[in-house]
Amino acid sequence: MPTSKHRVLVVDDNLEMARTLAESLCDRGYDAEAIGSGEAAAEKLKSDHVDALVTDLRMPKVDGLALLAVSRSLSPERPVIVMTAFSAIDTAVESIRQGAYHYLTKPFKVEELALFLGRALDESQLRREAATLKRTLRDRFSMERIVGNSTSMRNVREIVARVASVPVPVLILGETGTGKSLVAQAIHADSQRSSRPFVVVNCAALPEPLLESELFGYVKGAFTGAASDRPGLFREADGGTLFLDEIGEMAPGLQAKLLHVIEHNSIRPVGSTKEKEIDVRIIAATHRNLHAAASTGKFREDLLYRLDVLSIVMPALRDRRDDLPELVAHFFKQAKEKFPGSIPERLSREALECLLIYGWPGNVRELAHVLDKIVLLGRSKIVTFDDLPENVRLPGRVQRDEFNGDILPIRDLQRRYAAWAMTQLGGHKGKVAEKLGIDAKTLWKWLSESE
Repeated sequence: MPTSKHRVLVVDDNLEMARTLAESLCDRGYDAEAIGSGEAAAEKLKSDHVDALVTDLRMPKVDGLALLAVSRSLSPERPVIVMTAFSAIDTAVESIRQGAYHYLTKPFKVEELALFLGRALDESQLRREAATLKRTLRDRFSMERIVGNSTSMRNVREIVARVASVPVPVLILGETGTGKSLVAQAIHADSQRSSRPFVVVNCAALPEPLLESELFGYVKGAFTGAASDRPGLFREADGGTLFLDEIGEMAPGLQAKLLHVIEHNSIRPVGSTKEKEIDVRIIAATHRNLHAAASTGKFREDLLYRLDVLSIVMPALRDRRDDLPELVAHFFKQAKEKFPGSIPERLSREALECLLIYGWPGNVRELAHVLDKIVLLGRSKIVTFDDLPENVRLPGRVQRDEFNGDILPIRDLQRRYAAWAMTQLGGHKGKVAEKLGIDAKTLWKWLSESE
């Protein structure tokens, strides 16, 4: 019996039969209405909410097939069950081809109709829930969350849009904190697999034996403590996407097994002798140069070629400074939503300028964490320069007031300016020395000068 009253139309040009069926369905908890013509039923479908349709096939003017077409045009997910005489089986089969859920041959028992009606409504509900989940995932992880209109970020969004619907591996490259996991989520959310699982595993977080059992699962007795079978993350992601973060940290033995999975679409649980077929899209990400690692034997070259079918390079934040104002506003708003009782309402011009000057070696992730901290701990409505973390304030001081107040020794200025340049260029000593016009030894000397 349905848990809530579903609205059902029962249509037959023999109105007495339609009424008998409708009354029987009402006795079983449905809100059923009998209608004696296809024309009247079509109007009812257009004007009223109807959860399911039960209709005779042979009716004058608007027959069951025509009514099925009307129903599907108005609500494709609405289940339709057709009733037919034995002599019209061919037409009933055609109705299935056109989208009917099931057909019943007269005479039939009401219990049989109620059984198939219940199943149809349950499946319809599941499809609606799946569609809702898909929309939710797209809203939550869609490309709209990839903030920035710089050329590099427009390129990223364009590539994501192209690769989402192509069921091949994707390799996402970029420094730590550039948003690689967000892009992986966007690819899954915009793909045909969006209603299926999106499973994440950090390859750097687990030792090799544990990572192997987590990925491939194991059978009871495979090792000490394996008290029962465990399916593993590949099977958990079956039909969906497995995101292998920090793939560059995966041990060579596991790399070989991953290559087997990609080539054969099957896995072998630890301790098992049998392969299990899977349907999983793999998205991998790393901050390492895998081509350099492959040339030195630290990463399998054949696996790299399998993973690098489509690649996306995430730019460092220092290389897309045009996006900083938009990112600051985005994360400030996000922090306010996360901490609704917080005091800060906006950034002062001085504080904003300091955020724009800072080099952000931790990239977008560092920016988001800094704004979380500012909003959570702020004590006034306007965030000032002094409310910013010390490491963020230092470059601002160098630009703002190094020549105000006390006269500073040249060595102190050199050290502080070199430290600022290091943040600007993400800690790359070679680039900093080149920009400052000094050698690496001199740079080291400047940085190591005591205050």
